[in-house]
Amino acid sequence: MGFKRAKIVACKPKANYFVWIRFDDGLEAEVDLSYLVGQGVFEAWESADFFNQVRIDPKTDTLAWGNEIDLDPYLLRDKISKQK
Repeated sequence: MGFKRAKIVACKPKANYFVWIRFDDGLEAEVDLSYLVGQGVFEAWESADFFNQVRIDPKTDTLAWGNEIDLDPYLLRDKISKQK
């Protein structure tokens, strides 16, 4: 069994610090990130406008905000798997 890279191919900000994510294998869901707001670098998310600027970093294939914030795609995938 080989290593499967977690590659995010689509995302969209949602209300209340949720983000909809789709991985390259078709797994998709909304993920609640509200528990991070206000902690360390995530203080920037207290501005909803900044949070809504979520994008996919082309080098890491994961969610990113500005040049300072990104999230581990494997943790996001695990969080989605536990929701299902």
